[in-house]
Amino acid sequence: MESISKNLADLYLLFTREPFALFLAEEIEYYVTSEGGLLGIIVRDNFDNDFSTIILSRDESRQYRAVSIKVDFPDLITARQALESEMAKDQIIFHNDAKFFDIFKPINKPQQEHPHFKLLKDSPAYSSAKEAIQEVSYHYKDVDGNFIDQFQSINGFDARLWELYLYCFFREQLFSFNRNHEAPDYIIEKGETKIAIEAVVISRKNKDFGPRLPKTPEEMNQLLQNEIPLMVSNAIYEKAKKKYWDKDHVKGVPFVLAIADFHDAGSMIWTFEAFLTVLYGIRPKIKKNEESQGIQIFEQVASFTKTNGTEIPAGLFFLEEYENISAVIYNPIATISKFNRIGRQAGLGTCETSLIWTVAFHDHTPGALVPKIVTHIIDENSCEPWSGGATIFHNPNTKLPLDPFLFDDGVAHYHLEDGKLISIIPEVHPYSGWVLNISKKQL
Repeated sequence: MESISKNLADLYLLFTREPFALFLAEEIEYYVTSEGGLLGIIVRDNFDNDFSTIILSRDESRQYRAVSIKVDFPDLITARQALESEMAKDQIIFHNDAKFFDIFKPINKPQQEHPHFKLLKDSPAYSSAKEAIQEVSYHYKDVDGNFIDQFQSINGFDARLWELYLYCFFREQLFSFNRNHEAPDYIIEKGETKIAIEAVVISRKNKDFGPRLPKTPEEMNQLLQNEIPLMVSNAIYEKAKKKYWDKDHVKGVPFVLAIADFHDAGSMIWTFEAFLTVLYGIRPKIKKNEESQGIQIFEQVASFTKTNGTEIPAGLFFLEEYENISAVIYNPIATISKFNRIGRQAGLGTCETSLIWTVAFHDHTPGALVPKIVTHIIDENSCEPWSGGATIFHNPNTKLPLDPFLFDDGVAHYHLEDGKLISIIPEVHPYSGWVLNISKKQL
């Protein structure tokens, strides 16, 4: 048997291990057989401090399922020896009773393929993302029956990728899934608590996927006055019209919109501000003074103006028609590069390229007004979680508040209390980032 990293094991086990098991025992070491068919785990009991071994095998769906559990080993060495002996036996049973969900199954519609799907399918530079997505997809339940077709298409790739990310994010946050209904997208559960989630994407206005020069600060600021907030507001309005909260299985459950902005190349890097304006009716500004570099203030925004002159209200969380939306989840770094980074840190893919990630992290220094810019080379020493970059905007006027304590301290939260914006930011929190995916031969 061969030792594997925790990063890789976490990817294999993300949907296999039950969340409650983490409270009972600590996972110590991970091993696979040379053929990759068996996965072995050594755990230490959190109460008795003795050790146990677990062996899992892949079934035909490519999921890992437990086939052997041995308990009560007094020390790690004894447990390791027992695991090696057990994994070498011929009588280990391999499951063969489940259907393989092949997310990269050819559907022979090349004219409709999204360029980013083509990168995933064919480019060694994105092989880490491809293998990470495959591991996730083995566990995905295709409720609609059209996931594979849409995941590969120009019109559906962004939305389906965002759904896959949310699937990983909520599981990392130790939620279980109830996939018995087509809408909304997810019903997640933790203990006795349920949350209804609808995934939303702001889609591209055009289908030009070619390289572009980044927008200037002046262009970004101009777009953030009206155009981008109107896109966000419209996405929320369209979902609110569906009134998911009236469905029998959603009644009495906090309802959350999870929104991703794919309206243009690199749009997630700079559109965060629009969510504050749309949801709370405020826009951040820096007020200069003589004693320091300035202070951050928030100006009130009452509305946005469409090109035809129509006024659209800002501060949706203060409108009665949105009181059934408990919160909005947003993550500006949950893109194809997120899967590439997590796959690379797990040692997946060909690793023919170097992933150089430049990130804008929150600066916790008192008085800091801008993020810290840090550059990382992504390798197996990296440890980016799925929750990295995730932000929850809470509705102060909702009928059913979302409990922030259902999420760990790796998630950012925004609340509006007595007219003041309260932000709870993780110790390490990326606001945005961009990846240079470059051949190692060029370095």
